[in-house]
Amino acid sequence: MLPKQEMEIDMMTMEKKTIPSLTWKINEERAEVRGTTDGLEAMRQSVGKILQTERYRYAVYDWNYGIELEGLYGMRVSYVIPELKKRIEDALLADDRVTAVTDFSFSQEKGSVTAAFVVHTIFGEMKAERMVDI
Repeated sequence: MLPKQEMEIDMMTMEKKTIPSLTWKINEERAEVRGTTDGLEAMRQSVGKILQTERYRYAVYDWNYGIELEGLYGMRVSYVIPELKKRIEDALLADDRVTAVTDFSFSQEKGSVTAAFVVHTIFGEMKAERMVDI
């Protein structure tokens, strides 16, 4: 299930407050989960996880979670580049904290294509990339 920003209304002041997107902090270098993270750092972690998870493969995830990359293997670069852009946008925009994905650039090496892009979120923007074997 994708995170949804929840709103809370302070009944005394009638102001809306956004509930934080607090999540567990993953340290991939040490292969451990320790503490919590929020805001842009939590988004950095979430974007990475979405782009590493093949959509529809794992029953534990909602069908809107992850990215579809398996169908790109064996395809020509002229097909992969526009399709990869579309699939990255679809995967990330399914999270309501992501407002846009822009500034795509692509590079290719023998057997792979790398997409670099900027992810705009409600917490700020960040650079990200995803490499795909073809």
